[in-house]
Amino acid sequence: MPSVGFRSAVESRDILPNGFRKILVKTEDDLNTIMMHNRLYCAELSHTLSSKTRKRLLEKANELDIKVTNANAKLRAEEN
Repeated sequence: MPSVGFRSAVESRDILPNGFRKILVKTEDDLNTIMMHNRLYCAELSHTLSSKTRKRLLEKANELDIKVTNANAKLRAEEN
């Protein structure tokens, strides 16, 4: 039998160090589900997204005031 007591409390389970809970985002509809709870949940963009889709979702997240944990992933600085 496993011993009781090695799990974290329900109130603090799945909470990131920044105080948010994360939701994996693949489409704009996923962002719309977080829209009303943007002070409780943050978005984490899926690693399978292309850079074009990632830019579009980042613009939408900024518009809806949703925090994105991996906002800089797969984005390069534009060269002149």
